[in-house]
Amino acid sequence: MSSRVERSTSPNRRKMLAGFRAVIALAVGLAFLFPLYIAFVTSLDTASQVFVFPPHLVPSFDFKSYIRVWQMARWAMYYGNTLFITLTTIAIALTTSILSGYALSFLEFKGRNAVFMAFLLVLMVPAEALLIPNYVILHEMSLLNTRWAQILPYGASVFGVFLLRQFFLGLPRSYWEAAKMDGASHLRFLWSVAIPLAKPVLFTISLFIFIGSWNSFQWPLIVTTSHAVQPVEVEVSRLMLAHSVDWRRLSAAGIMTTMPLVVLFLFLQRHIIRGISRGEGLQE
Repeated sequence: MSSRVERSTSPNRRKMLAGFRAVIALAVGLAFLFPLYIAFVTSLDTASQVFVFPPHLVPSFDFKSYIRVWQMARWAMYYGNTLFITLTTIAIALTTSILSGYALSFLEFKGRNAVFMAFLLVLMVPAEALLIPNYVILHEMSLLNTRWAQILPYGASVFGVFLLRQFFLGLPRSYWEAAKMDGASHLRFLWSVAIPLAKPVLFTISLFIFIGSWNSFQWPLIVTTSHAVQPVEVEVSRLMLAHSVDWRRLSAAGIMTTMPLVVLFLFLQRHIIRGISRGEGLQE
């Protein structure tokens, strides 16, 4: 009798736990989205609604702030700079991550583990500690005040190398043995077999690099002075200094620079989850 009761209550208990986790996840998600929603509402409010208490939670859909902010700067140029810097950084970082991750997992050479540990040690170095060395190197290369100065320091991703190495180590060795019997080289096997199987991981790495590059502010501000090569984040900071009390315009500018990231995440969230999930793997 007791075993029957346990069997009947066990599914109900699992459903209750799943429902409880869903409620907690929803609450945490709303807590993170609430500041973004307040900025969205503020950007669409009228001047008389910005400082009301309790806060105004329903937007008035007054788009004058967006129109005014768009007219105040050459946003098309800044978005173009940001997009070029971001996509080029992703392309270079993916290339270096793929080659490094493959070499550290499939190629046998002396000191391989030591090299990998050296990669991991880089994660412990604060980014601020590299500002001066990177600046000096770019100065000697005459690359200051260019788009490449904002790209090259981020052309290698330790996170990408680590993630791809772990993925490649999980690939069945029979794949490589079969490809080698057919006369395939390492580069051929990497291009035709390993990279297609690693697409979810590549999506995840690309998204992390995209977010970091799109939101980059400190480094572009240090290495650039010309508006022609600066990204959107630098222009938003300039607007904040010039209009520090106009919350509608500042909120509109913030939404304009943040929404591309939100839209990208919504479209790629399935690939992201697949890429970072440990449950995904290949079996012999």
